[in-house]
Order: sequence, then C-alpha cells, then structure tokens
Amino acid sequence: MISVHNDFSRAPAAAHASGPEWKEKLRDGSSVLIRPIQAGDGDIERKFIERLSARSRRYRFLGEIAVPSAKLVNQLTHPDPTHDAAFVALIADGAEKREIGVARFSAGSDMSRCECAIAVSDDWQGRGLGTIMMRHLIDIARQRGFKSMYSIDAGDNEPMRELAEHLGFERRHDPDDATQVIHTLDLRAAIAG
Repeated sequence: MISVHNDFSRAPAAAHASGPEWKEKLRDGSSVLIRPIQAGDGDIERKFIERLSARSRRYRFLGEIAVPSAKLVNQLTHPDPTHDAAFVALIADGAEKREIGVARFSAGSDMSRCECAIAVSDDWQGRGLGTIMMRHLIDIARQRGFKSMYSIDAGDNEPMRELAEHLGFERRHDPDDATQVIHTLDLRAAIAG
C-alpha cells in the first residue's frame, strides 16, 4: 500500500457555473486547480492524452491508443450531467492552461453504481494528485446517492492497485478477462485514510 499523507491543504470548493472547483496544494507544494471538464476543453484533453506515455494510455483506455479521435475527445469533454461527472486538474503553463489529470465516473442504468477512471500525467504522478481527484469524485458520487463505485483496470496497473487499496476499494479478478481486475468501493462506508 502506498503511504499517502494529508500534507496538502484543501481550499474550500468555489461556486462555478459548471460545478464546484477546488484549489489544491500537492505534497510537493505545487498548486493545481481542479474543476469540471467543459465542452471547450477539447484541445487540452487531446494534448493531455497525447502526452501520456504509451503505458499510461494503455492503463487509462485498456488498449493501445496513440492519437485520440475527434469523436473520443468530444465524448470525453461532453459528460451527461445526469449520469456522469468529470474533473480536470490544471496548472499554468506559460499563458496557457495545461491539463495534468482527469477523473470521471459514469452511472450504470440503474443509477446505483458508477464506473470510474482516472489518469495523471506521467510527470505529475506520485505527488498525491490522483488521491485528491478520486476523493472529490467519491464525494460527488456519494452526494448523488450512488451506492458503489468501481473501475476495471489492467491487472499489472500497480499505481491503480495502490491507489484503490489506499482509498478502501476491494479488488477481484475480472471473470470476463483474466488480464483485468475490478476495484469496487462501497460508497455507504467511510472512506479510508
């Protein structure tokens, strides 16, 4: 299990037209803005995916992807507000904003469970960003009344295994694919750490 210390400060959520946003300080002192993904984020989302290492893209999409299609980028930047939630982590990169992380969930048809996914830029991993983003995602899922959250991950995705274990997710093998695992969190239980 990874050791994640709460040595970051959480600024109160701010009101934003598309939902809450947070200013967070990571373990290394870096500041990031986390806010809902927006329809106009297509370019930064595409660049984010393209900057991920081949391994990180495989972990995120459970398959090989080099350049995201316009259809995929459109789908990722237009979540259904009834069934989905998606947040991006941004930093200033000169005069531009650069996406360094994304976390999302999508509800099942019965609206009691949601599937989650997270990706953090390779050069920003290990700083606590994934934990912070997942905690916000879990909070939103609880507020919406979901009973459980799950993710389907590559069996060799060690960073996700450690994050999921730290946050209290249970792990089991995917009965439909021996190369994958399923992490499940009971949202009615208290969050770990």
